[in-house]
Amino acid sequence: MAFLLEEHAGLDVRAEAARLEGASLEETLQWTWETFGKQAQIGTSYQGSGLVIIHHARKLGLDFPVFTLDTGLLFPETYALKARLEAFFGIGIQSLEPSQTVAEQAETYGGDLWASHPDTCCSLRKVLPLQQQLSRIDVWITGLRRTQGDSRAQTGILELYEFDKLRGRHILKLNPMANWSREAVWEYIKAEGIPYNPLHDRGYRSIGCWPCTKMASGESERAGRWEGFEKTECGIHTFLGSNI
Repeated sequence: MAFLLEEHAGLDVRAEAARLEGASLEETLQWTWETFGKQAQIGTSYQGSGLVIIHHARKLGLDFPVFTLDTGLLFPETYALKARLEAFFGIGIQSLEPSQTVAEQAETYGGDLWASHPDTCCSLRKVLPLQQQLSRIDVWITGLRRTQGDSRAQTGILELYEFDKLRGRHILKLNPMANWSREAVWEYIKAEGIPYNPLHDRGYRSIGCWPCTKMASGESERAGRWEGFEKTECGIHTFLGSNI
């Protein structure tokens, strides 16, 4: 049964999701811009996939707004990269910040919350700011890929989620690089000279907040995150629940 998204003149989400599975990155981004315009926004943490998406959008002349989550706990290299990317792409990247500074959070919850209750810390500093941003847009564009780990293996190109049950509001999540490999991502970045986080060259596979990111070997692209905890996701890609 088709799901018609009434917010957009009865858009047949399931039909479009099936079609986009066989579309190129360029075709997917072009359709998204023509359908949603600036109500579709790119969320990036400056990992490789997101950089490739932004680069394609700029080449195509698609002016998607770009935002990032600034937890106040990012590596100095990450903050420096933001400025380099803004200059390279010729855009401004909106920083979404938590309601409390790191110092204010420590006063409320105690110091080093990430070490004792990492899920709570991620929720306060990442999930809540993201929820506020998503409440204002129709499409969240991400760099999720299926090869990043078991929790992402079933990622679809276009996914539909119930966002506000009370108001009957839904949000679309576009993962246009779901079927790309890590090797293809980095081959593209190097070929196009796109600035990237130098921590990748020092052995960091996935880069988040400095207290919860370590250098790690192994096959998993999420290796090195939340060492000592049975945790592989910060929550921003799981709070929406199951794809409808």
